[in-house]
Amino acid sequence: MDGGTLETFHVGPCGTSYEMGYLIGERFSNVIRSRVEKDLMLQEQLLPFASTAEGHSLVEALERSNKERYPRYWDELVGTARGSGVPLLHILLLNLRKEMLPFVPKEELTKEPVVDDDCSDVLVVNDAMAIAVHNEDGNVVLVGHTYLVKAVLPRGLSFTAYTYAGELPSCAFGFNSHGVAFTLNSVPPLNNEIMAGGIGRNFVSRDLLEAYGLDDALHRIRKPNVSVGHCYNLIDIKGRRILNIETASNNRLSIHEVGEDPFFHANMYLHLKIDQIQDENSSSRQKRAAMLPADSQERALSLLGDTNHEKYPIFMTGPILHTLCTVLIDVDRAIVTIYKGNPKNGDVSNEIHMNISL
Repeated sequence: MDGGTLETFHVGPCGTSYEMGYLIGERFSNVIRSRVEKDLMLQEQLLPFASTAEGHSLVEALERSNKERYPRYWDELVGTARGSGVPLLHILLLNLRKEMLPFVPKEELTKEPVVDDDCSDVLVVNDAMAIAVHNEDGNVVLVGHTYLVKAVLPRGLSFTAYTYAGELPSCAFGFNSHGVAFTLNSVPPLNNEIMAGGIGRNFVSRDLLEAYGLDDALHRIRKPNVSVGHCYNLIDIKGRRILNIETASNNRLSIHEVGEDPFFHANMYLHLKIDQIQDENSSSRQKRAAMLPADSQERALSLLGDTNHEKYPIFMTGPILHTLCTVLIDVDRAIVTIYKGNPKNGDVSNEIHMNISL
């Protein structure tokens, strides 16, 4: 995206989920292969661990639980692997990395830090505006390895999703024609809060892209027994509501409804009581955001473009984490705007009208 518009691939309607995955994998085969080749977390941590007895057993458990609950999305992943020419195990490990990494023995961890995503959101719903503004932060290896998928499903539903190469749409942000949108923030539960072999977060967010409305989306978040925790910023375009939802294993969940006071969420639990890793990066961003105004779209974008903190800025430029893009979801206008570079500069990559069905 550094040179211009983020590429969008239009796909569907397809006869099967496998076909849709295959077409996505085929279209972006070079990008997916490039990511797989350069991803040190995959090459130096996940693949070696998966070759051990313990790792192999965990992969099998994750395969059983996710394939059973989401057979269509599993077929989609298989199709992506076949279409891209990348081994299925590599694709699975990319999609289940958060569910795998807590179990990698510490002595097997390389000098490469176990950090792959850290996102920031500003959420506001008041009389003047209803917005979700999101920094999509990822490991620097993801620069140049993302794309948009715009899919039409056989029953007429369509969705648009920002997609990491080789992964299910979307572990980042997306929306559908029923007026459901979301952004995501990773959260850091301690290992005692994680359930081995549970449902993967990528499968839950893929399922959200097919939600019929807010209640259905909540059901899709609440029902699966996830392996690790996650944070969902759930946006109801038709109802003009935004919910911040924090989840954890054993079906634990907490909901905060966003109101007129700007709500900032980085990468730590704020309202679900849980044992979590104390992340200095996230805490720093949270403190800095509390000092900055976000009472307009411009100020919210400026907040997410802040680089005041030398070590832990809100807008990241490496060496490990990089802000891949910033997205503004304008609920009242039903427009999604994706910015490249620092959002303070207003450099728009993509502007998408959501075309919500009545």
